[in-house]
Amino acid sequence: MRAKPAPINTPEDPDAAPRGFSIDAHRLPAPKAAPGLHLVATPIGNLGDITLRALQTLAGVDVIACEDTRITRRLTERYDIAATLRQYHEHNAEAARPKILEALAQGGSVALVSDAGTPLISDPGFKLVREVCAAGHAVYALPGPSSVLAALSVAALPTDRFFFEGFLPAKSAARRSRIAELAHIDATLVMFESGNRVQDTLAELAEIMGTREAAICRELTKLHEEISRAALHELARDAATLETRGEFVLVIAPPAPDAEVLTSNALDDLLREQLAANSVKDAVAHAVALSGRPRREVYARALELAKDQRGGDGEG
Repeated sequence: MRAKPAPINTPEDPDAAPRGFSIDAHRLPAPKAAPGLHLVATPIGNLGDITLRALQTLAGVDVIACEDTRITRRLTERYDIAATLRQYHEHNAEAARPKILEALAQGGSVALVSDAGTPLISDPGFKLVREVCAAGHAVYALPGPSSVLAALSVAALPTDRFFFEGFLPAKSAARRSRIAELAHIDATLVMFESGNRVQDTLAELAEIMGTREAAICRELTKLHEEISRAALHELARDAATLETRGEFVLVIAPPAPDAEVLTSNALDDLLREQLAANSVKDAVAHAVALSGRPRREVYARALELAKDQRGGDGEG
């Protein structure tokens, strides 16, 4: 008969090396972390951006659940933390969650980290936190680095209200449709984008949102950090020369406070112009973004005008 594994909260071996971490060759002790799930923000680029509380917690927990053990190991090795690393990512989450919940039920402590930044922000973890809370275990947030907040702070755009979109759809048609919806949100917009799509995305943002001020934040906190600030149409115009390697955060100003809702006649003129060069779907996306009118209304009117145009062509 196989012996049952020892509970995770078994008293520590008195002969084991004390928990701790090192900074600039100075060894600092770390107390055993309190039982529960610890959400630890980690650097988004510069490993020096880690907090002291984060280091204490990473050194004090029983297990660190991370997306990629190779990436997290760079951090633990940098600060000389002896840690047990276990993978937790979108592909293994269903199988990994029960094991974490079991460890917590035994009184253990687990740290959840993402590859970079704050866990759960466009990274796995929401379902885990929900189930941990439902099971009655403690959840602790250790604030720290976040590319969303870092980009907002350097974009030189309003920060009193902002909307985080995450990644836009990969396909152009879905992306354009979503941009048209975002155009009506009265807040600064923050979104992530990959290097292989950022040029196309900038072109579509400029086409739909016009001349709004924006910022392209590339490789934040890293050696080759680059911030570009200009109107969207200028950023899109210069996108061909943009260095596309790395990670991008785009920040876009809210709509102008004096933006007007187009009159019915002005809407018709806009739709006729767009229908002459684009599909009904694209014409509607443009008109919704520029008119300030509800999508359903604009779509219905576009169908009527498209029908009239086809009828007019047939009579010639």
